[in-house]
Amino acid sequence: MRRTVFSSTDISNFHIVKGEAGSCRAETSKAITELQDELQYDFGRMSCYAKQMQIVETPTELIRSLAPNSRLIGVDLGSKTIGLALGDSQHKIATPFYTIRRKKFGPDAAALAEILTNENVGGMVIGLPLNMDGSAGPRVQATHAFLRNLTNLDKFPDLPVLLWDERLSTAAVERTLLEADTSRAKRADVIDKMAAAYILQGAIDAVYGV
Repeated sequence: MRRTVFSSTDISNFHIVKGEAGSCRAETSKAITELQDELQYDFGRMSCYAKQMQIVETPTELIRSLAPNSRLIGVDLGSKTIGLALGDSQHKIATPFYTIRRKKFGPDAAALAEILTNENVGGMVIGLPLNMDGSAGPRVQATHAFLRNLTNLDKFPDLPVLLWDERLSTAAVERTLLEADTSRAKRADVIDKMAAAYILQGAIDAVYGV
């Protein structure tokens, strides 16, 4: 099964510079304004970590790569929360699951890893917050940084990852909640995991042509 890896074009917040004896260095962008904790890790070897990432290109490829009876998880990565949604074992329906209140990268990654293990997750669909014109801004850069740092964790599950365009996901969910006359407090409590479900369902529906 063919997999892709991040290249210097894909990872827009740093540039790989080849040197003698195959050495390389990473030059981080100053444009990143959120998820700063991820950026405290060693970027000097990030190109090597990126080569280990199991990034798949399509939802169909992701589902085909899953172990039997494993599930998908949708991830809405924000600066203050990580919204999570789980798919069923038949990969048809996404359900809001949990919201991780962010602290620092280490505890956040540990909480995510525990959920992946406990819920028999075999693959991740992570929202890619592109700008409305399709360009990659600071939030996309921060998402790539988060993924790269996960590869530096020995105990983090080695799972295939699909990056899925999440434009308008939060807005769509908030509109649904407003139409249901959901209170502001309730919206704040559920919007992130519902956005994760919106992202995951979008990827699932693409497989079946919905």
